[in-house]
Amino acid sequence: MLNEKGVDYSYREYTQKPLSVEELRSLFVKLGLRPKDLVRKRDKAYKKLGLTGEESDDTLILHMAENPTLLERPIGVLDDRAAVGRPPEKLLELVT
Repeated sequence: MLNEKGVDYSYREYTQKPLSVEELRSLFVKLGLRPKDLVRKRDKAYKKLGLTGEESDDTLILHMAENPTLLERPIGVLDDRAAVGRPPEKLLELVT
């Protein structure tokens, strides 16, 4: 979709280069959300770790850094703003 609109972007392969704890903290500030808002409850790691979604922000961020598939995606970031691409059109709001 971004390609179709001619939007220049870079893609980060999150499973190969996971976000650090610091990056995740910054991301949640930009999104204006808490980790429990974006934890994927159907992810295998969620079940394996016995998570409930009621863990502290710090705990969830640590787990997301160690298990990047726990984080809902895609997420677009532009300067001090970010958006979750669910639905994908939300990503276009960053560039318009």
